[in-house]
Amino acid sequence: MLYRLARPAIFQLDPEKAHDVTISSLSRFHSTPLRFIYSQHLPPRPVTVMGLNFKNPVGLAAGLDKNGECIEAFGAMGFGFVEVGTVTPRPQPGNDKPRLFRIKDAEGIINRMGFNNLGVDALIENVKKAKGFDGILGINIGKNKDTPIEKGTDDYVICMQKVYAYADYIAVNISSPNTPGLRSLQYGEALDELLSTLKAEQARLSEEQGKYVPLAVKIAPDLTEEEIEQVAQTLVRNQIDGVIATNTTLDRALVDGMPHYQEAGGLSGRPVQLKSTEVIRRLHQALEGALPIIGVGGVDSVMAAREKMAAGAALVQVYTGLIYQGPGLVKQLVRNI
Repeated sequence: MLYRLARPAIFQLDPEKAHDVTISSLSRFHSTPLRFIYSQHLPPRPVTVMGLNFKNPVGLAAGLDKNGECIEAFGAMGFGFVEVGTVTPRPQPGNDKPRLFRIKDAEGIINRMGFNNLGVDALIENVKKAKGFDGILGINIGKNKDTPIEKGTDDYVICMQKVYAYADYIAVNISSPNTPGLRSLQYGEALDELLSTLKAEQARLSEEQGKYVPLAVKIAPDLTEEEIEQVAQTLVRNQIDGVIATNTTLDRALVDGMPHYQEAGGLSGRPVQLKSTEVIRRLHQALEGALPIIGVGGVDSVMAAREKMAAGAALVQVYTGLIYQGPGLVKQLVRNI
């Protein structure tokens, strides 16, 4: 209710300014009585996925808290797990502004942020401070924009080495449309090379640290049926622990003619809902239960979440739906799926 009252004022702000104000406020409010504005006590809905025990199957998708500044606040909203990042080895400013656009009539967002973040070391320091968070923490890793694509694996290894001790799972982002060439890592030998290298590093770190941290790969919604089959085979062959489906889409068919629809970047929210769910369905069929799927893309209602789970998702994540509906969406989802 409070969010519905506040949303008109928030939506008067430039989208990126609104995001920055929200993150800053959540970070400041969490240690004060003002946390009552967003805190929610929700019933447990325990589920075990990738060998991890989640208190409920509803998570925050990567991208909203890139630097891990509000982990405890999002935990207080009731999320069973929070995925922070995408983080890169070195800090980078991202793409030129403006780079974030609301498609209000479709309850969607187009972004071309470009992995803007403070770097992996800053993220780790924020994770260390989040001592009150009792959910599962995922850390989403990527490559720096100026790292040549043929050396991209090195960036993922650097991030993995640094976050391993602090993550409950690590998400490998190879599907953002906003880093040149990144999506090429989803195909053929490039994907095999990346995943085999990361699995070898996972084995080394597991032995060194006495802790097994699952690896999940985040894929795009714009794959053909044949490409989905190939990705599934590569994930199974490399014994990846989970797959996140999906990232944002380049498809503008459902928002054609709406304000900002021609802006470059990835489209999220309700317009990607059906496409994402169909990828989950096809991926589930191709995987034949070999590894779990985390469903994300247009989860803005109980039915949207249930459809993704019926298609084969074991967990769901929220991003754009939270922006349009506020923390009450988390409560609805946890109580009804």
